[in-house]
Amino acid sequence: MTTKRRVDQLRGAARAASDATRAVTHVVEDMHQVIGGGPAVLGRPLAPVTRAVSAPAYSATRAVTAMLGSKIDAALAALSPMLDGPAIERGPLIAVLNGVVGDYLERTGNALATQMRVCAADGAAIEPTHTGIKAAFPRASGRVLVLVHGSSADESAWQRGGHSHGEALARDGGYSPVYVRYNSGRHISTNGGLLARLLEELVAAWPRPVDELVLLGHSMGGLVLRSACHTAESAGYRWREAVSALATLGTPHHGAPLERAGAVFEALLTANRYSAPLARLGMLRSAGVTDLRYGNLVDSDWRGRARFGTGGDARTHVPLPEGVRCFAVAGTSAASARKRLPGDGLVPVSSALGYHRDEARRLAFPAEHQLVVYSANHVDLFARDEVFQFLRRWLGSGATHAPSSERAD
Repeated sequence: MTTKRRVDQLRGAARAASDATRAVTHVVEDMHQVIGGGPAVLGRPLAPVTRAVSAPAYSATRAVTAMLGSKIDAALAALSPMLDGPAIERGPLIAVLNGVVGDYLERTGNALATQMRVCAADGAAIEPTHTGIKAAFPRASGRVLVLVHGSSADESAWQRGGHSHGEALARDGGYSPVYVRYNSGRHISTNGGLLARLLEELVAAWPRPVDELVLLGHSMGGLVLRSACHTAESAGYRWREAVSALATLGTPHHGAPLERAGAVFEALLTANRYSAPLARLGMLRSAGVTDLRYGNLVDSDWRGRARFGTGGDARTHVPLPEGVRCFAVAGTSAASARKRLPGDGLVPVSSALGYHRDEARRLAFPAEHQLVVYSANHVDLFARDEVFQFLRRWLGSGATHAPSSERAD
């Protein structure tokens, strides 16, 4: 895999900024014409005048922005031979950018779009070939741990507070930890399909037989893993047979209220002609974000549907993978058990544990395979000791008894 050049990312940033400026210009122009057109009850008598007066200015702004964008792109392209070198691929900025508008970056061929790959904890790419894996794991274990981050993150998210679940499980359980980096702005099912194919390559090229394949996902990462398992079952991929366990940390199996609230707010903006242009800004959010509304896992959940509509939950129910030990960890801001537990700030406890009012949609996590972590926010699950002890007991040592857990309905 070739490393992106620094100049390509600079060109990508310039293009993104240019496109964003033009998008905001369209919004401002629409608001100007709506407000300046006069009362709707009178037929907006000033609209033609407002449009005639303001249109040239806005057109000029868009033209200048496009021209500057193309000039910057051409200049950076000319400098490319002199600036050739390793790109700055890591860091929260690019991860967040991909989470928010990653589908747009991919669709426009922007160099800032993250390409799915497997890597080490430090971000170093691992070629999914026999040679590449041997270089990364000279003493590769037959126990492989695949860690998948959540939305707007990368593999560095697993390092928190001086602790890494992956490194600790490698130490105590003899795993070879493999981290997945992906564009979290793309549809979850798209990433699930890509991951399914990538794992097929990885397992086929592993230097020794894979005796145990454990999947660990945080937040959206858990949905991507479930989607990958579903794809692998449909396609008959061989790696699926090696999966022994799936663990999800703070995963919105039945969606996140924040995205549902965003959809309602967007509908309210659209209902008023003065605020309707602002709804266009909300529609810039990525496909990955809108998939989190209900936890979409397959293409049919979004294909042919209005992504920014306010329709109800029409997902295809995807059960937990059969023959796999499945575990769910939820965080709550509450300090102790109570009848109704609040979530971790982003994901409700019930969603993280797969609970649903409709019995047919519930995910069959055994009660002893569930853990609720108190006084924890969404990212605390990366570093809390009780989470690691839960994972170590079930995944690291293969014990048959789990820590005490609470189930929240």
